Amino acid sequence: MPVNRPHDKLFRAVFSDGPEAAALLRAHLPRAVASGLQWSSLTLQDASFVDEELRDSESDLLFSIERSGGNPPIWLYVLLEHQSRPSRWMPFRLLKYCCRIWGRNRRTLPKEPYLRPILPIVFYQGRRRWRHATEFADLFAPSVREWPWVPRFSHLLIDQSPVRPPTVRGRLRGRIAQLMMMAAFRYRREALQRAAHLLADVASSGDRDAVRAFATYLWATQDRVAARRFGREFRVAIPGPGGDLMTYAEELILEGEQRGRQAGLREAERGRLEERVRTIEALMRAGVQWPVIESATGIDREALSDLKRQLAET
Repeated sequence: MPVNRPHDKLFRAVFSDGPEAAALLRAHLPRAVASGLQWSSLTLQDASFVDEELRDSESDLLFSIERSGGNPPIWLYVLLEHQSRPSRWMPFRLLKYCCRIWGRNRRTLPKEPYLRPILPIVFYQGRRRWRHATEFADLFAPSVREWPWVPRFSHLLIDQSPVRPPTVRGRLRGRIAQLMMMAAFRYRREALQRAAHLLADVASSGDRDAVRAFATYLWATQDRVAARRFGREFRVAIPGPGGDLMTYAEELILEGEQRGRQAGLREAERGRLEERVRTIEALMRAGVQWPVIESATGIDREALSDLKRQLAET
């Protein structure tokens, strides 16, 4: 079965962990900002604010964190943008998400006298450089940008598009996740090679759940050739004779190949269904009556509707 929303699943599996998230953010936030936060207090909130229609290309995490000097806490809102092209309208989208966070905060903590500040961060993994403005006012015409009625709002940007695999920063699992997401758009061979060697270090610690999570993402986002190459790199990187761990790695590789074959069979079946629908619709456009179509194809109107429904669901 295909993995639904693999980017979201991997992002949440890795960066819902406080130390992993803290390492990622501390590596990229401006020093003046990072130094004023108490990173040991970073706490994940159980919520998501992304529009439903964008969940295949976006994932978000909301953290609460204390500030130094007794200042009130703030929110850190991290939005993973996992699409090939940056969006000019990102500040508008982020402002909408921030309003949802403030609305939730007002409902859950109605006695708080002030709105809690939000530091919005876009973590972009696409192919092209992000060259759009991060200031909300820049979405307006230049002649009105300084009007007092135009909101002032901006977001921090972590643009990973110019980053090469050797310079990825963070803790071990966070670096693997970044490399694997990077491989979906660029430097595929180098990024996956490095990820395989880092994953061997995770596997040597006995964390099989992490190995499986990364392997599942790999099979969901890469073709069979890349997945098998990753498997070979992984086996080579495992230190020592391997033993039980090597057996487990082999099982994962075999499972990945089986998934690849199953995906190929599903694609072939989908192709056959699409061809049958195209043939029937071509006969209908040519004016052929349904009794003739049914006699030639064995498919009536209801069966055609069923075929289209199957295609829509696959």
